[in-house]
Amino acid sequence: MRRTFRKPKPKEEKKFRANEQIIAREVFVIDENGNSLGLMATETAIKLAQDAELDLVEVNPNNNPPVAKIVDYGQFRYRIEKKMQQQKSRQKKIDLKEVRLSIRISEHDLKMRVDQGYKFLSKGDKLKISVVLRGRERQHPEKAEETINRYLKQLETLADQTLSIEEPLTKLNDRFSMVVANKK
Repeated sequence: MRRTFRKPKPKEEKKFRANEQIIAREVFVIDENGNSLGLMATETAIKLAQDAELDLVEVNPNNNPPVAKIVDYGQFRYRIEKKMQQQKSRQKKIDLKEVRLSIRISEHDLKMRVDQGYKFLSKGDKLKISVVLRGRERQHPEKAEETINRYLKQLETLADQTLSIEEPLTKLNDRFSMVVANKK
């Protein structure tokens, strides 16, 4: 079966209506100093904003009546975009990295996977440890649990790792998996 890949839709940014774009008949108006002017007709509010050489911007369209503020529209948009950039820079994206093991894994390979898992955890990512049983291995599911526990013990022996189990050992068909993270 062929998969079709589609581009993700871009996130819609919040659009603010300004001046003649406001569709409500009445709006609750706040002036440029932050003082409440109360409820008034949209046309009157637009004239007030034009007299002050500013724009009437609908700040909260979901309210009843909508809240509109008299501000410079360009400056208003600039501040909002700046705020969004700061929020985006403060977020830390945590990835889920996976390490696949086998029941018949050798000590050297296990050591390599432990080092790899240590790197993932030290970067702040979560680690998914999985064991897939194949063929006659399916008759010994306890060996998969042993392998995962042995891996965890070796991972905990590394210096600054204190592991917290995000998702306990689960079995899905022939796959055993567990998700751990570095507790700081």
